[in-house]
Order: sequence, then structure tokens, then C-alpha cells
Amino acid sequence: MILDLFDLAGQLTDGERLMGIDLGTKTIGLALSDVSLTIASPLETIRRTKFGADAEALRAVARQHGIGGFVLGHPLNLDGSKGPRAQASESFARNLGKLTDIPIALWDERMSTAAVTRTLIEADASRRRRAEVVDKMAAAFILQGALDRLGYG
Repeated sequence: MILDLFDLAGQLTDGERLMGIDLGTKTIGLALSDVSLTIASPLETIRRTKFGADAEALRAVARQHGIGGFVLGHPLNLDGSKGPRAQASESFARNLGKLTDIPIALWDERMSTAAVTRTLIEADASRRRRAEVVDKMAAAFILQGALDRLGYG
């Protein structure tokens, strides 16, 4: 079920966390909120295979960490229009919603990967290190933006 961010937050029970998801064509970056919904932390990167396996991996991580909602990056174009990547994220959310009761909110992720990459370059991270962490860092960037908008901090 795809919800507005505030509607999703309204369905959370005490102790539940949010999971940020940066959906790429080859990988899925994951991040977790703390239980107070204040801080987003990078978690892991999942190598994509088939949708069913990807969805099961997300559901397994959600069970392990007490996830009450997914915040999926929605890569709109710079002008706010929907391109192929945004449509792919919407399709992924709809299909995932059929396999889980965990609600999903789409969050505008324009420039998240670019911002994270810039930060990693400024931190003098090697190209190899950037490749290892950029997806989960982008997921944390996406989730932190949503948490900040919710104003729990």
C-alpha cells in the first residue's frame, strides 16, 4: 500500500522504524531510522536479481529490524516530471505492496546519489570505497530527508 509520508508515519506503532530504500538497476541501498525516527543510518546494499528475490530480501530485513514503513526513493526529473526511473520505482512500490502489509511512501530523491558521491569525494574516499557505500548512503540521505520533513527530531 502506497501512502503519503505523513499517513505512513501515522500508522507506526511505538518502537517501529522506517527503512529507506534507494532502488537502483543493479543494487538496492538500505538505511534504517532509529526508533525515535530522528536519525537515518546506512545499513546495507543488496545486489538485485529478480523481483521476487529482491522483495523477499527486503521483507527479511524488515522483519529483522522491526520496520513499520518503507520510504522508497522516487527519482523525479529535475523539473518534477516522471521519467522512466520514477515510473520504475512506482511499479516496484506497487508490486512490493502486493507482497507485504508494510506501508510504502515515495520520497523525492532528486540529486541524492550526486550529493552523497560529492560528500564521499570531499572525504577523499577512493573510487572503490565510493562504489561500495554509495547506495546505502543514498538510502540514508533519502530517509533522513523524510525524517526531517516529518519533524520528529
